Amino acid sequence: MQFDQENAIPLKQKEESILQENQERYKRVFEDSIDGLILWDHHSRIVDINLAGEKLFGQSKKELLGQFVYDPFHSKKQLMQEIIQHLEMTLKNHRHTSTIIFDDTNGNSRSIECNSKINITEGLNLTVFKDNTEKAAMEEQLRKSETLNVIGELAAGIAHEIRNPMTALKGFIQLLESSIKKEHAMYYQVITAELKRIDSIINEFLLLAKPQAIKFQKKDIRQIMRETIDLLHAHAVLHNVQFLTKYDEDLPPLFCEPNQLKKVFINLIKNAIEVMPKGGNISVEVKKLENNRAYISIQDEGTGISKEKIKKLGEPFYTTKERGTGLGLMVSYKIIEEHQGTIKIESEEGRGSIFHIILPLNFKLEANEAENDLI
Repeated sequence: MQFDQENAIPLKQKEESILQENQERYKRVFEDSIDGLILWDHHSRIVDINLAGEKLFGQSKKELLGQFVYDPFHSKKQLMQEIIQHLEMTLKNHRHTSTIIFDDTNGNSRSIECNSKINITEGLNLTVFKDNTEKAAMEEQLRKSETLNVIGELAAGIAHEIRNPMTALKGFIQLLESSIKKEHAMYYQVITAELKRIDSIINEFLLLAKPQAIKFQKKDIRQIMRETIDLLHAHAVLHNVQFLTKYDEDLPPLFCEPNQLKKVFINLIKNAIEVMPKGGNISVEVKKLENNRAYISIQDEGTGISKEKIKKLGEPFYTTKERGTGLGLMVSYKIIEEHQGTIKIESEEGRGSIFHIILPLNFKLEANEAENDLI
C-alpha cells in the first residue's frame, strides 16, 4: 500500500477524500446557483434539479424527479409545446438557446432564457434557466424612450407644416358660415368638428415635440385627482359610470407640474369611461408608498386588454379605440417619465384594466436643493 510520506495517509484514501470534497463543492454550486439548473436524460426525464429550478416550476424536487421536463406545464399547451421544441432542438444540435414566457406561481409574467447542452456528463444533459424579466423590461422601456425621441424630432416639423394650412382653412370656413344654406348646415358642422379634432392632434404632437415651459411646485396629488374627477363627472354620468375613490389621509404634497399630471389623469379616466359603454365603476386610489413615493391606480370594469396589445400601448398611433390616435397615452407616458415616475398596466380580458402610476414625492426638490448647495 502506498503512503503519503508527509502525513502517513494512504494515497488512495487521500484521493477519495479530495474527490469527495470536489463532489461536495460542485453539489453546493449546483444547489445554490441563482439560475435554475436541471439535469435530464435522453428521454427528457428530470434526473436532478436545484432550488431555483424548483421555485421556477412551482414544485418540489421530490415531485419533479422522474417527470418529463414539460410535465409541470400540461395545463398550458402552448408553453409545453415550446419546451418540447427546445428539448428536441437541443438533442438535434447538441446545444440550443431560446426564450420562453410563462407565468410564475404568483401569476407574474416571466421572461426566461433557456440554455441547454447535451452530454454534460455521460448520459445527462443540462438546462440553465435564467430569469431575464427585468432585463427585457428595461430593453422595452429603452425602445419606447428611443421611439419617443424620434417622434419628438419629427413632430415639430409635421405640426408646423399642418398648422399653417389649418389656420387658413378655419378662417375661410368661418367666413362661409353666414352663406351656408340650411340643408348644408350639417356638412358645415362635420367640417368644423373634424378641423377641431385635427387641431387637438397637432397640440398632442407639440407636447411630444419639445419640452414644455412647465413649473414644478408642491401640490396635493389628491386635490389634483379630485379636480380631474369633478371635471369628468358630467361625462361619466352620460355613460352611466360612477367613481369609487380612496385617498390616503397621510399623503404629503407631491413636487410636480399639476396641469401636466391632470392631463395624464384625464387621458386615463376618459379611456376608462369609453371602454365601459354599458356603464360601471371606476376605482381610483391615491396613497403613499415606502421610499417617499406616491401611488395612483385607476381601475375600470371594461373588456380588458390582451397581453399582446398591452405591449404595444404607448406606441405612436397604436390604439384600441375606433377613432383614437394613440397619442394620448404616449403623451401620458412622456409626462410621467419627466416626473421620473412609471406607468404599468395590468389587464385581463373580460375583467377590466388597472393603470398603476408610481411617482417620487420630491425628486425635483432634492435636485434643486443640491444645486443651491453648490452655488
